[in-house]
Amino acid sequence: MADLELLDKSIRRVPDFPKPGILFYDITSVFVNPEAFKYCIDKMVEIYKDSEIEAIAGVDSRGFLFAAPLAEKLGIPMVLIRKKGKLPGDTYSCKYALEYGTAEVEVHKADVEKGKKYLVVDDLIATGGTLVAARNLIEQGGGKVTDFFGVIGLPELNYEKVLAPSKITTLINYSGK
Repeated sequence: MADLELLDKSIRRVPDFPKPGILFYDITSVFVNPEAFKYCIDKMVEIYKDSEIEAIAGVDSRGFLFAAPLAEKLGIPMVLIRKKGKLPGDTYSCKYALEYGTAEVEVHKADVEKGKKYLVVDDLIATGGTLVAARNLIEQGGGKVTDFFGVIGLPELNYEKVLAPSKITTLINYSGK
């Protein structure tokens, strides 16, 4: 079986979650399939090994699971973009809109390095709202987000427009139901 086909078969589809009419792509099933998870990490390394990325920002929480092994393999720092109230130190904070309300993310001020080029990693890119907030946090600290990565992309939700001009990479895209 081809690696991309393996990844596709490893992603669980959950209809009507979190509300009726939504088809939820559950990436947690990738983590119980070592071959699919390895494929994701290996592809990420292949994509970014010769890039100018100097640090990685992983988005709470499944983004951490992809960002951490990539940072280790590339030998570069990883910072955590956490939900509000989860970090003990001085933080930058950014509120953003969700389909069903608002949310807020934070990053430790001490973790963001001025002038560094960052890759922001999450498991899935839908509307791009969370990633825009993550970019805002990095920019508050003087960093520059040059790239976004998601294992899954939902391009019909037009995330390209809100994430421009940064480069966006996904391993697999889904559209419609």
